Amino acid sequence: MRNGYFKLIKTSSGYGVSVYVARDGGEPVVAQELLTYLESNKIPYDIDKIKKATLSKFDNVVELGEGDCPSVREAFTLSVSGDNMRAVARFTPRSDTGERMTAGEFVRELAARNVKYGLDEERIKKFFSGPGVYCTDFVVAEGKKPRQGKDAEIEYFFNTDNTAKPKMNPDGTVDYFDLGILNQVKAGDLLARITPEDPGEPGMTVQGTVIKPGEVKRIRHNFGKNIKLSDDKLTITSEVDGMITLDGETVCVSDTYEVENVDPSTGNIDFTGTVQVNGNIAANFEVRATGDVIVYGVVEGAHVVAGGSIIIARGMKGMGKGVLEAGNNVVAKFIENSFVKAGGYVNTESILHSEVMAGTEVTVTGKHGFITGGHISADSKVEVKNLGATMGSQTIVEVGADPVLKLEYNRLQREIALLVRSIKEAQPVIQNFMAKKARGVQMTAEQLAYVRATAAGLEEKKKELEQMNARMKELSAMFDPDRPSAVIVNGDVYPGTTVIIGDVSMNVKESYKYCKFVREKGEVKIAPL
Repeated sequence: MRNGYFKLIKTSSGYGVSVYVARDGGEPVVAQELLTYLESNKIPYDIDKIKKATLSKFDNVVELGEGDCPSVREAFTLSVSGDNMRAVARFTPRSDTGERMTAGEFVRELAARNVKYGLDEERIKKFFSGPGVYCTDFVVAEGKKPRQGKDAEIEYFFNTDNTAKPKMNPDGTVDYFDLGILNQVKAGDLLARITPEDPGEPGMTVQGTVIKPGEVKRIRHNFGKNIKLSDDKLTITSEVDGMITLDGETVCVSDTYEVENVDPSTGNIDFTGTVQVNGNIAANFEVRATGDVIVYGVVEGAHVVAGGSIIIARGMKGMGKGVLEAGNNVVAKFIENSFVKAGGYVNTESILHSEVMAGTEVTVTGKHGFITGGHISADSKVEVKNLGATMGSQTIVEVGADPVLKLEYNRLQREIALLVRSIKEAQPVIQNFMAKKARGVQMTAEQLAYVRATAAGLEEKKKELEQMNARMKELSAMFDPDRPSAVIVNGDVYPGTTVIIGDVSMNVKESYKYCKFVREKGEVKIAPL
C-alpha cells in the first residue's frame, strides 16, 4: 500500500508538479495539502488544474511555469496528539533540483520543536536510508503511559462477620453450648497480613514531561494490646490465648475473665475484654465488659452490659428489673420480664412480658417460639412462631425503624413541644418591656436584670430549638417507610396483638396462621407466607 504524493519536477517547457496516484488501497493526494505546499514555497499555480490533477485516476503532470525548476528541499510537517503522547511527521519530497533532509537534521529539528522522548530511531533511520515515503503519516515518537499501581490490601485470618447466628439443631432447638459464633485465638496465631501497595510507574510525554500514576492507598495495621507486629510490619500475630474482634479497622485480642458465678463472692464485674460465667449471674449484680459476656447458666434480675455480644445458654429471668445491653447481638434461650437492647440481632426461643429492642432483627425460634406480652421492636424484621396469647395479653411488635433512633425521635418531639411552650411564655415578657420602653416608662434595676436574663434565656432556647429541629430533620431522613420490613409468623398470631410498621399500625382482632405483616400503600397488610 502506498499513499498518493506529489513532486516538483523539470519539464520540457520549464517545471511542473507531478501527481502520483495511490497504490494498493492507499490514500489519494489531498488537493489542499498540495495547494498549501505550493503556496508555502511561493510557486504560482492554477487551482482548477491542481484540483483536476488530484482527482485523476492516473499519474499526471501539471505545468506550472517556464524556466528552472525551483529548488525545494525535502520537508515535513509535525503534529502532536492532544495528550502529548504521540508525534506524527508527514514528509513532502524534494524537487528535482532540491536536496534531501538528513536523519540528523530531522532529529535536531524535532528537538527544536520539543519532541525528544520516545523517538523511533530505527524507523527514522530506515526512512532516510530509503527512497522516502511521502504524504503519509509517520509516527516518529511515542510517549510512555504511566502504569497505574494498586492499593495495599489486608487479609484477615479470622471471621470478621459479627452477624453469624447460633447453630440450629434438627429438632428446632438452638445449641447454646456449641454456639460457634465467637472468634477464639491461640498465642502465635496469624491474625492479619498486608499485601503492600504497588506505586506503579510514571509515564513520559514526547516532550519529556513526567506523568505520575494515580495515588494508591497505603495500609498499616491497627491493633490493640496482646498483638505482635512483624519486623517488616506486614503481619500481626496474637501474643495470648483469647478472643479476637474487629472493631472498625482495629484488631483486638482480649483475655477472657472467667468466673463460676457472679454473686456475693465476686461482686460486680467491670472488665476490659470478654467475661465468661460458667454458672449464673445472681439478681441485683452487674457485669460490664468491653467484649462479649458469655453465661452458661441463668441470669436473674441482673444488669449485663457488653460492647460485643451477650450469650446466655439457659436464659434471662428478669424479674421486672433485669437488663441486657449489647453493642452487637443478644442470644438467650429465653427472655422473661426483662429489658433488652441489642445493636445487632436478638435470637431466643421465647420472649415473655419484656421490652426488646434490636438494631437489625428479632428471631424467636425453637419448638414453641412465642412472643407474649411486652413491646418488641427491630429495624428490619421480627420472625416468630407464635405471636400474642389466647388470653389476649397486650403484645406490641414494631419494625421499620431503628428503635434507638425512634426513641430519640419521640423524645425530641416531647422536648421540642416543651421548649416551644417555654419560648411562647417568655416572649410576652420581652414584648411588654419593649412597649413600656417605647412609652418612656422607667424600669428598676431589678426589673432590667430580670428582662435581660429572660432575653438571654430566650436566645439560648431559640438556638437549642434550632439544633433540635435540625436533628429531627436528620432523623426523619433516616426513616424510609418504603424500605423492606416485615413481621413474620410461622405459626399463630392471636387477637390483642398490635403490629406497627414504620408510621402505620394494625390491631389484630382475630387469629391468623402462617402469615406475614407488611406495609403496603400506607397500611399494614396481612399476606400469606
